[in-house]
Amino acid sequence: MRENITIAKRFCGPSDSGNGGYVCGLLASYIDGTAEVMLRQPPPLEKPLIVDRSSSPMVLLRNGDAVVAQAVPSTLDLDVPQPPIYEQAQTASKGYAGFHYHPFPMCFVCGPDRSPGDGLRIFPGRLDSNGIVASPWIPHESLADETGYVRNEFIWACLDCPGAFAVIDKLPVVLGKLTADIPGRIHPGQRCVAMGWKIAKEGRKYHAGTAVFSETGALLGKARAVWIELGGNKA
Repeated sequence: MRENITIAKRFCGPSDSGNGGYVCGLLASYIDGTAEVMLRQPPPLEKPLIVDRSSSPMVLLRNGDAVVAQAVPSTLDLDVPQPPIYEQAQTASKGYAGFHYHPFPMCFVCGPDRSPGDGLRIFPGRLDSNGIVASPWIPHESLADETGYVRNEFIWACLDCPGAFAVIDKLPVVLGKLTADIPGRIHPGQRCVAMGWKIAKEGRKYHAGTAVFSETGALLGKARAVWIELGGNKA
């Protein structure tokens, strides 16, 4: 079975391609339960892409003959740290490294140049000496589906960039793979906390965990990501 999806420019990561978490979430919607999505190349914007389900349970996202991403059912065994309270996330966010330098300032999730109501404006700053980053997040009403809850692809997006800022130093990184489980529902306007932490490093690959919580500390979503350094020397 095939159908088309188009990634609107609003949902960019780098200015010329789709935000990785958002695109992963779109493709994951064709998988029941926990999904693992691998990005094979930068997802193009404003172009019909083919969702190919002919290799079920694997789902492919194609740009012509080229595979942009692939999704499969998965499981997620992830130790999630204790979340900070909302006010602690607010304080941590003031130290967001992206306020001083950001390789993708128009990123839908973490771009500081995005206006309120347009981007997610998740700005994860260091929470403690363990390298955990955290940010407050209040989803805009434009992110809701027909039932009034925030669409899952936007929760996937929320689970994207905090992982990058938990692992990067100065070199930009791009998302290679994201595995997510979303047990909760989020209302627009709900006060949430997004969190990221470093798990491991293998050469140019970084493993990171992310999670999003309600203001009361209920786990609403969690993910594990593989991030890949772009250029430069290995740290």
